[in-house]
Amino acid sequence: MKMPSWQRAVVKVGSALIAPDDTGTSSKYLLAIARFIIECHERGQEIVLVSSGSAAAGRKHIAYNSDTIPVTVKKAMAAVGQSDMMANWSRFFDFPCAQVLMTHGDLRDRARYVSIRNTLHTLLEHDVLPIVNENDALATDEMKVGDNDNLAAMVATLVDADALFICSDIDGLFDADPRVKPDAKKIPVVDEITEEIFALAGGTTNKIATGGMRTKIEAAEKATSHGVDTYIVNGRKGETFELMLQGENPGTLFKRQQDPMSNKKHWLRHTLISQGEIVVDSTTADALLDGQSLTTTGIVDVQGDFNRGDAVVIRNGENAEAIAKGICQYSSHELLHIKGQEVSHIAEQYGYSPITEVIESNDLMILEDV
Repeated sequence: MKMPSWQRAVVKVGSALIAPDDTGTSSKYLLAIARFIIECHERGQEIVLVSSGSAAAGRKHIAYNSDTIPVTVKKAMAAVGQSDMMANWSRFFDFPCAQVLMTHGDLRDRARYVSIRNTLHTLLEHDVLPIVNENDALATDEMKVGDNDNLAAMVATLVDADALFICSDIDGLFDADPRVKPDAKKIPVVDEITEEIFALAGGTTNKIATGGMRTKIEAAEKATSHGVDTYIVNGRKGETFELMLQGENPGTLFKRQQDPMSNKKHWLRHTLISQGEIVVDSTTADALLDGQSLTTTGIVDVQGDFNRGDAVVIRNGENAEAIAKGICQYSSHELLHIKGQEVSHIAEQYGYSPITEVIESNDLMILEDV
């Protein structure tokens, strides 16, 4: 099957390909990937590389003989392994590479998000290969994306990529686990990501890695909603990349959505983590669905502890499904005092002119299936 044409792509490479033998970085699987990147570069196609493996690469420097590695030890492995990993990639190319480290804290802050976006675009304009990784040496649980499959999807939206290639250790998505059932059949194309597709995903057996097939499907869901064709391919097979250079699909293609979200709406939906909930009445819910801003009048309850500028979800009634997500201009403490009140009454009672909108319409994302 022929692949849709593309001009800019993100290639994600996992720990199992970077350091397959737990003895530091290796070129065993990377040569074919590097040749693919070089050929694309010569054709004028742009690549952003998202590379896991800093902790795996650093394991040879910090020995730890246990199936469970403490967080502080893993961070130290990542710190020492990141430079090894960058050096290993750089030696394959005769054009410059740039290290770009980020955390979820960077991505959910709109100013930093735009700054990263501008940096990546500038690097591509100057024919530099950006090599992106999560800053595992510094990131806390609250700041982490958690796996580089989802990070790659976020990067694909940052750079407005046409395609995302997620390199795995199997040939794509199958209708059963091929490591358990040899007669399992590969699914070459997924038109829509449903719960049935998610049900086909297993976990990861790699104690250094953080992703599995489920995270790859989550990444595909994020990327396709932004109009990015997403592939899961076998990064251990050299012929995978030969086929890709010939325009053939060697794995599973998750087709892009025909009506993709804007960059900001995608950021709201897929990058920001909700810190609380706002419950509204049915009249207000209908107004939000019609594109209006959220005001204090229709707020029934406030749940969670959040600050100004945090993301929150909005529910139509206490036990209803979330209908929207947005950036709140009030803290939860402030909203508990002014919920349900008219703006004019708030000004009279508290002696100040409040912000008219709790969430402005352009900071509001209506969720699917409402």
